[in-house]
Amino acid sequence: MRKAFAGRSAIVTGGGTGIGRAISIALAAQGACVTIIYARSETDAKATVEHIEGLGGRAVARRADVTDEAAVRAAIASAADAFGGLDYLVNNAGITRQLPFADLDAIDSAVWDQLFATNVKGAFFCCRAAAPYLRRQPGSAIVNIGSIAGETGYGSSIPYAVSKAALHGLTKSLARALAPEIRVNGIMPGAVRTRWWQGNEEKMKALSGALPLQRISTPEDIADTVLMLLQAKSMTGQNIKAENGQTL
Repeated sequence: MRKAFAGRSAIVTGGGTGIGRAISIALAAQGACVTIIYARSETDAKATVEHIEGLGGRAVARRADVTDEAAVRAAIASAADAFGGLDYLVNNAGITRQLPFADLDAIDSAVWDQLFATNVKGAFFCCRAAAPYLRRQPGSAIVNIGSIAGETGYGSSIPYAVSKAALHGLTKSLARALAPEIRVNGIMPGAVRTRWWQGNEEKMKALSGALPLQRISTPEDIADTVLMLLQAKSMTGQNIKAENGQTL
């Protein structure tokens, strides 16, 4: 049986850990050639490549900080050259800061700059660099990994929640700017069982009990939805919730 992404090429930023790792593995399992772009997690990125290759897939790792536009352009050009083009971009790279939500004085200018540089501008830099390659491929698509925090206004910190709200807006704007050749959608995960929750397991259990589906998502859950969005030919400019009913 032909795999859904056979003959396709994809880039996943932050693709070596957590949700990004699950997306990279899922894409490769469906036949895509995957380029993992990482900034600091070299060991994890290379381990993910080795895992994919061990399953018979094709993957490479390229280092680039998404806040460095020149590095982003070089990494994306290298990925397109390595696999003969580019069909998909998944903007998963992101950072947060854990700050007391009600303590406005704890939020300094550097935190705003850091989170917006990665979570918003970094995604834009990747989209702008990838667009010329994506336009050449029929059915090309971008998926941005947002957060339910951008919908509810509540999360690890105010700058994080606001940066994800901005990313959701960027998804809509780029869907207009890049149509009709490139579809752009986003996903808004709620709590996901990744290493960000290490040390907060009791909080995670308490949260899952309050959710209608009474579960915390796995990275693989989010990866499944991302692959759906990459193939959804009638969808663009949509930010899809994946939060087990949190905002019902």
